[in-house]
Amino acid sequence: MSGSPVPSRRTLLKGAAAVPAAGLGLAACSGPSESEGPVDVGPETEVPKGGAKLDRKHNVVVGRDSAGTLKAFSTICTHAQCPIAKLDGTTLTCTCHGSQFDATTGKVLHSPATEPLKELPVQVKNGRIVANPSA
Repeated sequence: MSGSPVPSRRTLLKGAAAVPAAGLGLAACSGPSESEGPVDVGPETEVPKGGAKLDRKHNVVVGRDSAGTLKAFSTICTHAQCPIAKLDGTTLTCTCHGSQFDATTGKVLHSPATEPLKELPVQVKNGRIVANPSA
């Protein structure tokens, strides 16, 4: 037996946990931060009744229901905090684990997410949609 101590299993596991998971595809679910303060999502005319617009840069989606009411939601998935980058019609799909949400209501359409998207304050200023992800 040599004079060096043998590390315990706990010590080895603690060390492994501290090593970055580079190249394992886990960085996408690291929980990006939302934008600071109000953001301009674009012209109001870009979101028709029953439509939606995704702003990937600011992690925001703006949807307009059939009555014409605008609503904005954070596009940070409520399942594993991945940024949602796919919008098809009014269905948002998180590519990390497949959760789907309605962009006009924020409601979950498909699991594994169980909580709706976080609703954000939204208003129209000078014909432009302004949402506030940090509110």
